[in-house]
Amino acid sequence: MKFAQLLFSPTGGTRKAAEAITGAWEGAVETLDLTDPAVPSAVFQPEDLVLIAVPSYGGRVPPLAVRRLERMQGNGAGCVLVCVYGNRAYEDTLTELQDCAESRGFHVTAAMAAVAEHSILHQYAAGRPDRQDTEELKKFSLAVLEKYRQGKRELAAALPGNRPYKKAGGNGLVPKAGSGCAGCGLCAKQCPAQAISPDDLRKTDGGKCVSCMRCVVQCPQGARKLNGAMVAAAGLALKKACSVRKECELFL
Repeated sequence: MKFAQLLFSPTGGTRKAAEAITGAWEGAVETLDLTDPAVPSAVFQPEDLVLIAVPSYGGRVPPLAVRRLERMQGNGAGCVLVCVYGNRAYEDTLTELQDCAESRGFHVTAAMAAVAEHSILHQYAAGRPDRQDTEELKKFSLAVLEKYRQGKRELAAALPGNRPYKKAGGNGLVPKAGSGCAGCGLCAKQCPAQAISPDDLRKTDGGKCVSCMRCVVQCPQGARKLNGAMVAAAGLALKKACSVRKECELFL
């Protein structure tokens, strides 16, 4: 039996939630980074247990994550789905992730929804997953592991979401390099979508950019930013939906 986690976590929130879960499993956990354009293909076995964790982008699975999951062969391996969202809503994310995992041959055993600090509007879910979230996710994880070891592999709970999925949103907000850019090129190297030209760091392909905010987080100079007025407007639009604390959820 092998443990693995397949993570799409551009700014670290999804990874933090995932590792609270897999950290409760006994044994080494192999990690495959789905933000890496060169992530290798992998073949799993029926006795393996694999966690697939992605953020919710507008209530959907990030298309880049879907494409990179196509490199994986589940072969009946047990699978735990995790969607992480910024305290607004995750809508069809788990349903779409279930379809994606099953199409790759994984056997979905359980699913979870967790909250992490919003990657753009940091005032929402600030500091999450926090200690309370981490303890809850560990508890969920042990329940999933016990179920799996008892040979109970069927997902009894219906996952929230709709088919067909909600219409995907546009590419959203595209960060730009400001005058503080030192030309180190880290943003281009780290961009999951390869949307930043390494030859001209001030040029971002808006058609490729998925608004994941990794370049903003990774920039050592703090030179990559979003349009402040647009961020402020988005914050006001989501204030009602994001202001009440939402808790982690387990689907067994």
